[in-house]
Amino acid sequence: MKEHIKIFTGTSILVNRLAYLLDQINIPSIIKDDRESGRLAGFGTFGDSSELHIFNTDLEQATNVIENFQKEIKK
Repeated sequence: MKEHIKIFTGTSILVNRLAYLLDQINIPSIIKDDRESGRLAGFGTFGDSSELHIFNTDLEQATNVIENFQKEIKK
């Protein structure tokens, strides 16, 4: 059974960048953005965090991309 796991939390810009990098190696992802969801539903939320989720079966393949991305953003 495929289940999603959260692999990264950050601003929507960073989450979208990591999602793009994973897409380049054919790993599908889901972005959970409570702020945008709240705006669309007509109520607001605080904070500017988005979450990136992938299938747990893709974690091993994605680990290298995630680690390199985290090194890149810490510079």
